[in-house]
Amino acid sequence: MHFPVSLTDDVRAHCAQVAVTARSVRIDQAALAAFEGAPDATLDPHLHHVDGSPEVLARHLLTLDTINFGSGWFPTLRKRPGHSGYATVAASLAERVREAGPWSNAALRALDTATVADALGQARDHELMSLYAQALRSLGRWLGDMTVLEAVAAAGNSAEAFAVALARGMAMFRDRGFYKRAQIAPADLALAGVARFHDLDRLTIFADNLVPHVLRCDGVLVYDVRLAAHIDAGRDLRLGPQEHEIRACAVHACELLAARLGVPPRVLDNWLWNRGQAPEYKARPRHRCRCVYY
Repeated sequence: MHFPVSLTDDVRAHCAQVAVTARSVRIDQAALAAFEGAPDATLDPHLHHVDGSPEVLARHLLTLDTINFGSGWFPTLRKRPGHSGYATVAASLAERVREAGPWSNAALRALDTATVADALGQARDHELMSLYAQALRSLGRWLGDMTVLEAVAAAGNSAEAFAVALARGMAMFRDRGFYKRAQIAPADLALAGVARFHDLDRLTIFADNLVPHVLRCDGVLVYDVRLAAHIDAGRDLRLGPQEHEIRACAVHACELLAARLGVPPRVLDNWLWNRGQAPEYKARPRHRCRCVYY
């Protein structure tokens, strides 16, 4: 499979083109100009911290990033009190690692749906648990005999090369046009302080369903009447042009915002993601799509 020389340049070019031709989503330039920044983010220790060596934390975070998808199914999960779908998965995985350590490469390759469901406190017949098990087995195969930090070193400590390696090696990271989870993996490793990448600021935002939602609530993204009504009614979107436009316009808007504010897009992504945890953003429906990319 062909990958661009620069994955991040390809994402930027693709999203800029989609933003120009989009029919259901547009960027409001006045709202864009009025947007203000926020404090830098750190990893939530309750969701992500585990004791142990840098390799243990790196392995935990890459494992979490491997199953950092499924927001379309989150309304059907058994959520921990006060936790979102993502927070439930993250906290459950961190708890499992604190008790038993992270799964080894061999253990990842052997994981079944029941084991994953039990670790995350979910029903064994839940469709998302089967997808998580597939993703984790794929991670075990991709790592082979390497540690996670050896995989980082094999990518030349390049965030972009590491993202390309993930996308080449695992189909569920192959989010063409966005590469959301392939990019967020090196960003999380750097944010945790367990890996250093010389090109971290080349990453784009990590296009999911929350960042566009925040941009919509803040008036930066404007949806046409039919799309807005569909999302506001809580109905799922299918993978297709409208869902694609939402994410692409979010990426392009954030490129413009990052340039104006003088911050890397990855930092802007953290600002927006944390802003989206506020009650006023959670009270309004965001788009949901059942896919393995976010």
